Amino acid sequence: MTRYIGSGEMAALLRREGPEPILRRLIDELRADFLRWTEFDLAPRLASHSAGGVIELMPIADAQLYSFKFVNGHPGNTRLGKQTVVAFGMLADVATGYPLLICEMSLLTALRTAATSALAASRLARPESRSMALIGTGAQAEFQALAFKLALGISEIRLFDVDPAAMAKARANLEGHGLRLVCAHSIGEAVAGADIVTTATAGKTRATILTPGLVEPGQHLNAIGGDCPGKTELHSGIVACARTIVEYEPQSRIEGEIQQMPADYPVTELWRVLRGDAPGRVGRDEITLFDSVGFALEDFSALRCLRDIAGSGPGLDLIPEPKDPKDLFGSVFSPGVGFEQAA
Repeated sequence: MTRYIGSGEMAALLRREGPEPILRRLIDELRADFLRWTEFDLAPRLASHSAGGVIELMPIADAQLYSFKFVNGHPGNTRLGKQTVVAFGMLADVATGYPLLICEMSLLTALRTAATSALAASRLARPESRSMALIGTGAQAEFQALAFKLALGISEIRLFDVDPAAMAKARANLEGHGLRLVCAHSIGEAVAGADIVTTATAGKTRATILTPGLVEPGQHLNAIGGDCPGKTELHSGIVACARTIVEYEPQSRIEGEIQQMPADYPVTELWRVLRGDAPGRVGRDEITLFDSVGFALEDFSALRCLRDIAGSGPGLDLIPEPKDPKDLFGSVFSPGVGFEQAA
């Protein structure tokens, strides 16, 4: 049987374990996998675009395990009472091709994105950083705030969203987590003096959430909302002045903030910074940018980590098990020689 972790079990696991311990384990797993980057079979994700959004398939494998994630991005979904992003994923055995785990990944994607952001910021933000502006307070917001508190010691979160109800939601959810919460009246008010600025907006446009006049020397920018062609959050003038770190350059050139830039605009992949092959921050006043679009390695790490945390549990009758593996037809149509539907 293929292990199955649905949304109910995932929610129960989060309540039981708490988000911070899971984020801590995810950060450790992500760091370990980025450090062995060259062991993976890497490819940009496959995307199918429509007028309303995008549906993507994100595959990756090492010598033992293969994973993929199905994920969408439909900003208009909230008007229909549906989420902007939903996802599920699979972990499979490379040696046999058999699926080992099928898992909900709407919650897990939020966790792994926050963990990846915090991991990158631990090498790019100034060590004494304690405040973060969070622009866009949708599904990602609370996970980002908790991950940065855990990994960097962030103690103040300045919230801003064009939707006051979303901002109030984020504040209410973050109460009691040891953070000083400030609801700003504008992006400029949220960003002014912040050590870190996270942009996590959903609109599928070439937006300029941040303009050059808003960004201050020494800030670390964590841009996670731009994740497909034609969708950005930062003015190109900001990107031009920043030291830019990406996950996987061939994918980020198409989908990230750097899609606005010339093909020779210099970037560094995160794994090289984590291994010490390339610098992260090199000066107090330098503006650093993590241009994050999400990459399949992060899902691989998250699926493997979740499988270990969750342990044994419900399975899916997904793969037929005929008595004779060469007689799939007979296993269905010959009484007494095949397999029965699982109870």
